[in-house]
Amino acid sequence: MNDGDEPASGRVAEARLLFDCGRLTLARRLRGLRKNQLAEAVGTTPTAIGQYEAGVHRPSERTLARLALALGVPVEFFHAGHGAPAPGDAHFRSLRSTTQIERDQALAYGRIAADIAAVLEGLVEFPPVAVPEHPVPPDEIAGPGPVAAARLARRALAAAPGPVPHLVRLLETHGVVVIVLPPCTERVDAFSVGAHPRPMVLFNPAKGDYWRNRFDAAHELGHLVMHADAEPGAKVVEDQAHRFAAEFLLPEAEVADRLPRTADWSRLAALKAEWGVSMAALLYRARTLGVMKEVTYRNAMAAMSSRGWRRREPGPARALETPSMLARACELAAVTGTDRDAIAERARVTRGDLDLLVPDRTRPVLD
Repeated sequence: MNDGDEPASGRVAEARLLFDCGRLTLARRLRGLRKNQLAEAVGTTPTAIGQYEAGVHRPSERTLARLALALGVPVEFFHAGHGAPAPGDAHFRSLRSTTQIERDQALAYGRIAADIAAVLEGLVEFPPVAVPEHPVPPDEIAGPGPVAAARLARRALAAAPGPVPHLVRLLETHGVVVIVLPPCTERVDAFSVGAHPRPMVLFNPAKGDYWRNRFDAAHELGHLVMHADAEPGAKVVEDQAHRFAAEFLLPEAEVADRLPRTADWSRLAALKAEWGVSMAALLYRARTLGVMKEVTYRNAMAAMSSRGWRRREPGPARALETPSMLARACELAAVTGTDRDAIAERARVTRGDLDLLVPDRTRPVLD
């Protein structure tokens, strides 16, 4: 590309003047690229990319235009002074099952989701953040903290005893931004970010499992309630969130006397349909409450594995609980004259990335 080929040279010149090195890093991570891959795409060296990202050097206008083209973002994406704060530490379910590149990409999508939410919140009134806090020490291995936190959260968030009907709607109603990540992040499990001013929960796009998705939502709520200052990824912290989710979805006082002592599959299937959790989660709950012996639990899980139920349990499928707060905010903004293109421009993201993170519910879908 020569100088005459550069699109909107005035925009590129302005972007170079306002260049923020952190936004280049964000764009590269958003596309899941290593520095050497980006360098090859724009005809430079990995060292040069590293210097641009470190703020040691500023790319020329020609290079900046090539970077924007290679990364599929508008040159305005690189402007400094964006209002939305960067998400903080994320509670990933497992640090060993994914690469750093994959986690960085998922976090980058979380960052632009925060940018989009910040723009929308300037146009539409969002629910206030009302997630209770009950810190649990990250080294508490078998203490009462997670159960106490779950009971506090149920009193604060759930409208009534019994099954929680819609976990995603519950989170959104209490001010949490919920996002389903794009397909390129499918190896990353659900995770949460206690970002200011709004916490976020981001779901894996590939699971398609109503029952597991609900447990994931409760698990991530546990992190938001208990782990504002905990080091992400620790096994003890993840176990605490698991115990929180079990008590939040299946309160001991309401289910202990209804759980089977043996692998009674018909009874488990009925409880699954009633409480909106998997049979595996019910077996886990029966074991942790002492209703089911350890050997019985292990035999039941082995039977589930042999029948292929660990991947897909028997019974009718249910549609996933999907987020709607940001999509509804886009629709309300459009009524007042700010369409999706304008929202994307204000958030300095592509329209494609906006539609990936906040699906357009007004567009017709082919059957």
